[in-house]
Amino acid sequence: MPSAAVGPLQETDISAIRTTTLTAAGCAALLLATTAACGTVQNLTAGQKIEKAAEKLGEQKSMSFELGLDAKPDALTKLAGESEGEGMPPAFAKALAGARVSISVRSKKPLADSGQKDFVGMGMKVSIPDGVLAEYRLSGDFMYIRADLKVLSGLMGFPAPTAKDLPKGQKGLAKALDGEWVKMRLSDVEKAQKSATGKDSKSSGSPDAKTQQKVLKAVQGVISDDVTFRSAGTKGDTERIVAKASFRELLTDVFDKLRPLADDLPPGAELPTAKDLKDAPAKKVAVDFSITNGALSKVSFDLATLAPEGKGVKAPLVLKFGSAGDISAPSGATELPLDEFAGGAPFLAPGPMTDF
Repeated sequence: MPSAAVGPLQETDISAIRTTTLTAAGCAALLLATTAACGTVQNLTAGQKIEKAAEKLGEQKSMSFELGLDAKPDALTKLAGESEGEGMPPAFAKALAGARVSISVRSKKPLADSGQKDFVGMGMKVSIPDGVLAEYRLSGDFMYIRADLKVLSGLMGFPAPTAKDLPKGQKGLAKALDGEWVKMRLSDVEKAQKSATGKDSKSSGSPDAKTQQKVLKAVQGVISDDVTFRSAGTKGDTERIVAKASFRELLTDVFDKLRPLADDLPPGAELPTAKDLKDAPAKKVAVDFSITNGALSKVSFDLATLAPEGKGVKAPLVLKFGSAGDISAPSGATELPLDEFAGGAPFLAPGPMTDF
């Protein structure tokens, strides 16, 4: 695996990219999840097609989805602009332009009907043009991890420790630092999480079913009023549907509807205020949905439409759906005791990867 370091990632780059990317992804996810309610006959037909296409994905017992930027490095450099005289380093722009996050899941039941105990495996992989940055799998009683710390350290701008820096006897951590597969017992991870947070790692931070229905109903009403859907034609087995809305108006109306439900949402789910959204772009934005053989195959959104420097630039954020990748237990993985993770590790943070 290539390990040539790329230029250091500046804090301003992280902030700008994270804010824009999460906003766009949230917009796409919002439209995807709430297309059932529309206004005109044409809207109803297009919206129902997306809804049924998403439901077809839920009928599968395994699936993968991949999130990535379909952009050129110079487009990202232009979108990042200048901050205090410093722009996005070219090497980082190159890495980000080819970055992909892919997640695969398998269940004993159709995914839409699956509960926590039905999932038999899950995997996540983060890659850039130079290779795989990190990979993570859950299989059986173990959690498996590997990472290319040399490339990661180059991106983040600080040196990574090596196996030579470790005390003798830490075989598992040494393997991890060398980029090889290591494994940890899920029971140990769950105990560590519960000790650190006071919460069971298997418990979900999601709202209960009643609250989810309230949220869905509130957002559907906004989608009905603010979003238009139209078919953009068919090519081969794939139909394209475009959803359009004013970005600021959509977000403002959605959060206005959600604010009365704030007490029912999980702790820490703070909703932005009208003041927070005042500077959100008022531009019309479009989310493209691709439906192949009746199933949702791709969702894309052009980040450049929200950026002041976006004129003449394209930077689509693309979510693709497909078949699950390899999430089997890697052979030859070295067991890594948790006590070797001195100071903790990001893999132990509560999140969706350990919520089942």
